[in-house]
Amino acid sequence: MEAECRVLSIQSHVVRGYVGNRAATFPLQVLGFEIDALNSVQFSNHTGYAHWKGQVLNSDELHELYEGLKLNNVNKYDYVLTVCDPVMGDEWNGQGSMYVPEDLLPVYKEKVVPVADIITPNQFEAELLSGRKIHSQEEALAVMDELHAMGPDTVVITSSNLSSPRGSDYLTALGSQRIRKPDGSVVTERIRMEMHKVDAVFVGTGDLFAAMLLAWTHKHPNNLKVACEKTVSAMHHVLQRTIKCAKAQAAGGLRPSPAQLELKMVQSKKDIENPEIVVQATVL
Repeated sequence: MEAECRVLSIQSHVVRGYVGNRAATFPLQVLGFEIDALNSVQFSNHTGYAHWKGQVLNSDELHELYEGLKLNNVNKYDYVLTVCDPVMGDEWNGQGSMYVPEDLLPVYKEKVVPVADIITPNQFEAELLSGRKIHSQEEALAVMDELHAMGPDTVVITSSNLSSPRGSDYLTALGSQRIRKPDGSVVTERIRMEMHKVDAVFVGTGDLFAAMLLAWTHKHPNNLKVACEKTVSAMHHVLQRTIKCAKAQAAGGLRPSPAQLELKMVQSKKDIENPEIVVQATVL
């Protein structure tokens, strides 16, 4: 019998749709993980809708929930999955913008990233953390080395502005993993992936990506290529199913609404569990 693997996921929660813990719980359970969801936020729906209602827990309230687990001695976890993947900002039309106050950047750099095993920044976040700009693949690899030096053994830059040899319809992702050999030596595996862009704005994709990458790196601990291929291929299937359904619901050529673009998670169960590999990674 396979040993139980337990995850504590500390993220936002929505009643309707798939973001935060709602996006992470189902795929992790499908992939065989026991997951305890600690909700840092509880909203009716994600904030991409016109309206939302709900509560944001403060640190004392979060600590009280964890203390209950601790008192019952059920706070033993193999992994902790958090929104600090890191969620700091992104870039639109060449302009970077932070989601969080700039004075939190030192907290991420000095407190959060050093204790992480895996981080999944976008290019803008990777540049913020490293203090270096990325204009080429070589510069991206150097930035990932900087991030490794801060603590994490696995770094995946989930999206970048680097040009793809497959054309402007493709997005480039890069990954780097430090592997420690029995003799104490360290080798680094680098990969590059080209993903077809989808003309839609989805919410919860980063949460889904982080959850599946955690699962597949656990199952393939020293093979970042396979872990990323399974993660990105599953993402592809979920997004293609979602956009197909959303366009059918919108009809008449109208742009799908946030409600119609909610991820088709349950319908994608088989693709999450055993994804057909449609996105290949190149080992650099």
